[in-house]
Amino acid sequence: MKSYLIIMALSLTVSVLPAQELSVTGPDQHLKVQVSLKDGKPVYRVSYKDKTVLEDSPLGLVSNAGDFSQGLTCVEHKEGRIDKSYVQDRIKQSNIRYQANELTCTFANPDKQKIDVIFRVSNNDIAFRYVMPRYGETGSCVIEKEATGFDFPSYTTTFLTPQSDAMIGWKRTKPSYEEEYRADAPLYERSQYGHGYTFPCLFRIGDDGWVLVSETGVDSHYCASHLSDATADGLYTLAFPMPEENNGNGTVAPGLALPGCTPWRTLTVGETLKPIVETTVLWDVVEPLYETEHNYRFGRGTWSWILWQDGSINYDDQVKYVDLAAAMGYEYVLIDNWWDTNIGRDRIKSLVEYAHNKQVDVFLWYSSSGYWNDIEQGPVNCMDNPIVRKREMKWLRSLGVKGIKVDFFGGDKQETMRLYEAILSDADDNGLMVIFHGCTLPRGWERMYPNYVGSEAVLASENLIFNQHFDDNEAFNACLHPFIRNAVGCMEFGGVLLNKRHNRTNDGGTVRKTTDIFQLATAVLFQNPIQNFAITPNNLTDVPAFEIDFLKQVPTTWDETLFIDGYPGKYCVLARRHGDRWYVAGVNAGKEPLKLKVSLPMIAGKKATVYDDDKKRNPRMSETVVKADGEMQLVIQPEGGVIVAAR
Repeated sequence: MKSYLIIMALSLTVSVLPAQELSVTGPDQHLKVQVSLKDGKPVYRVSYKDKTVLEDSPLGLVSNAGDFSQGLTCVEHKEGRIDKSYVQDRIKQSNIRYQANELTCTFANPDKQKIDVIFRVSNNDIAFRYVMPRYGETGSCVIEKEATGFDFPSYTTTFLTPQSDAMIGWKRTKPSYEEEYRADAPLYERSQYGHGYTFPCLFRIGDDGWVLVSETGVDSHYCASHLSDATADGLYTLAFPMPEENNGNGTVAPGLALPGCTPWRTLTVGETLKPIVETTVLWDVVEPLYETEHNYRFGRGTWSWILWQDGSINYDDQVKYVDLAAAMGYEYVLIDNWWDTNIGRDRIKSLVEYAHNKQVDVFLWYSSSGYWNDIEQGPVNCMDNPIVRKREMKWLRSLGVKGIKVDFFGGDKQETMRLYEAILSDADDNGLMVIFHGCTLPRGWERMYPNYVGSEAVLASENLIFNQHFDDNEAFNACLHPFIRNAVGCMEFGGVLLNKRHNRTNDGGTVRKTTDIFQLATAVLFQNPIQNFAITPNNLTDVPAFEIDFLKQVPTTWDETLFIDGYPGKYCVLARRHGDRWYVAGVNAGKEPLKLKVSLPMIAGKKATVYDDDKKRNPRMSETVVKADGEMQLVIQPEGGVIVAAR
């Protein structure tokens, strides 16, 4: 991870004259933000190609150092340009050039205290945040609330997932970003629990386009946020965590050292879904928080727990999954909860040695622990205390363990953001990568933390084992994630389930409704730099050999991602490139075959391997040559998939 070119031209224009309205557009002039004061209250509105995306929406915040939401005057503004290039190895694209125009509006309240609102606008993305200086002797403050809002036109429909009640669910571990989505819901529909909606939030502005709203740059200096329910006028406002989160421990309002700034709020805007799927704004506006001396290796892993469950966390079964990883040529095996008691620390050492002899590295599971839930799964009480955590990580390093999966966090308060950051920082000191489960949404973390490799923060594969309802809706959910959850960050889903039945012996439990090719397609469709696949040892012999060969070759990091076609909850076709090899992956949530004519100019004239389903939804593989114009006909069977692999 490195930046190879940074050019910033700022403060090209500075004005101290009061302005009735200020505006900034993206480089191609289509996306426009206009900022003004309405009776002393700052507002902004957004248009794309002269069509309204957001109506007048509030800006500002209230702190114990001053009120910056009303009674304001605009005392200065600056304009500038940003042209930045960087390399990032864990997101949807490896080489990124970010070009944006910047507008800084300086407002003053009646006490002459100032606050800056900074907007950065690229061709399809907006990022904005507040920057507060030191106010005389006041060197810190508490942000009591933000006025920040998003006021959509009345004809907007939504694709949202609700913020759950706090301290409910398994062992009182929610909220954990694992609620169900509603697709194309009315703008004013109240959320399931009455607490609003978790980021990211997707909106369809009638026939005029799409908007994805999220935030980035959240670290130990602030809390994570979400959206409130909409008012009758279609206004969503930024909401802080609920007091009950973390079992009531920690403050709702974040504390900020001065000078200081809030996280970036982001909007991605497009006439089509292409900018939504391909956006990199979540990483464009943040920077690495620390350098690392380690070279982290990404790749694939096996994982017994997902289908063999708690009973598999024993030495002999883990040997089977090490052997499976070795047979597949995978880099990792993930050993899940209870290893400290069911295997024991002494035998874990010999198990890690066994894995290393098979050229397989190890991830170990931990509870986040602490005073905010009722989790019993061990190891517990190792990650929340810095003294114990550092000792534990030093021991892991001595074994040659390469990473940890930390599970069951307590909410979105600033206190929990500090814990995420502390775990990541201490882990990097010991050469450990980190996966989070039962957790919050990552907010720019792939760029901010060099050893961060993914978060769950989604209704993931474990639910397919627990309840048939989620199998019945698997295809629907898979056709949402590329447009929403996975569009803004790595998604540790734990997919590719090739058993027909979701139990150890492939003869009981819930029933998979999707085809094998659908499952293989999700290996490309879902992006995470370390993919812990849900394959089992029996799959080496009970599925067609070409499926196993595909899974032996599929990469987990990508140099380029392109949106081809789709609609949230209905179908999705993406293309991803790793080196010189392209993978076009599509899935269909419908109950009828889907016939698509797609344009694939990047593989025009090339030989390709096609994986798809026949009319009986049985898997098949064929070879073809893509036409010289790149046009291709795809047929995706109901709850089925297609993959076109070419180089």
